Amino acid sequence: MVGIALLGAGIFAREEHLPAIEATPSLTLKAVYSRSQRSAEALAAACKDPSSVAVYYDEPATLGKSLSDLLARADVAAVDVVLPILRQPDVVRAALQAGKHVLSEKPVAGDVAAARALIGWYEAWEGPGQQGGAGKPLWGVAENWRFMESLRYAARRVGEIGGQVVSFRLVQHGFMREDNKYFNTEWRKTPAHQGGFLLDAGVHFVAGLRFLLAAAGQSIRQLAGFTALLNKPLVPVDTVHAAAVTQDGKPGTITMSFGTEFKSAMEIEIVTTKGAVVWSPTEVKTTVGKGDGSGDTVEEKKEFPRNFGVAAEVAAFAQAVEAGELDRLQSPSEAFIDLEILQALLESGAGGGVVKTIGA
Repeated sequence: MVGIALLGAGIFAREEHLPAIEATPSLTLKAVYSRSQRSAEALAAACKDPSSVAVYYDEPATLGKSLSDLLARADVAAVDVVLPILRQPDVVRAALQAGKHVLSEKPVAGDVAAARALIGWYEAWEGPGQQGGAGKPLWGVAENWRFMESLRYAARRVGEIGGQVVSFRLVQHGFMREDNKYFNTEWRKTPAHQGGFLLDAGVHFVAGLRFLLAAAGQSIRQLAGFTALLNKPLVPVDTVHAAAVTQDGKPGTITMSFGTEFKSAMEIEIVTTKGAVVWSPTEVKTTVGKGDGSGDTVEEKKEFPRNFGVAAEVAAFAQAVEAGELDRLQSPSEAFIDLEILQALLESGAGGGVVKTIGA
């Protein structure tokens, strides 16, 4: 059994990560942490067995109850970090230096520069008191969309259909109301990070698009977009429309908006020379050419229960800790590309549609 601590008591930590940890047989929740005693105790109270979970917090300052005290515990081998975006990197580094395996929520950092610095430090670091990297703790970045059953099925269908990509699209429309529980999280309501909700949620959408493009052997190479603020409380911007091309020059479009009140959509489509796959969280539609020159097609639809994939990603992390090898879908480098594309969309929009190159 792997002793783990949950760091963070926000909505996603409480509603998704806590039950995912408790549902993973190889994990034992030893402790929880939040900035305030009140929120930490509320998280502990939501546990299946509150009496078995120790509580740590920063405010009020209490001897033996700080994050440093938690990270010093020998029975905590791993931590699941679900904190505000800009706080994550420092806590990730502190946990690794304390010898703990780390699963940290997306995005990998608030911007590309901070992400590159953290990843570069980790790759060069030899580990706490180790030589040559022996025994260095694992660090994975949690992008639950890569573990969604419906998205994985869609990726399999893209691979099975085959052919060369001719087009792709990502379309997300929604409206973030002021009574939404996520909007009323203080660090989201008054964001200090770039892009507001476009960064916080947008990396999910980018990850989904990248996952399906990768199934067809493609990745995004260049993009150019325009941004806007349609829903005034969602500063600094809430909408981006962009054109993008793959490394082979195949064109596609990216649309993400949290300010479109009368349109709701979440779809990713990959079109190849042999068919097309349209993914949404609860449905995958496949169109395949018969291959007889007639132009006729066979259509298929498969439905899925709504599931965020968090339980699967936590289980994958637990397995990685036991095996000593990280699942590549949780690698910081994968999360870095998600962030790089999202930041490029924001920067292109701020520059009036300037073309941005990924990986330049």
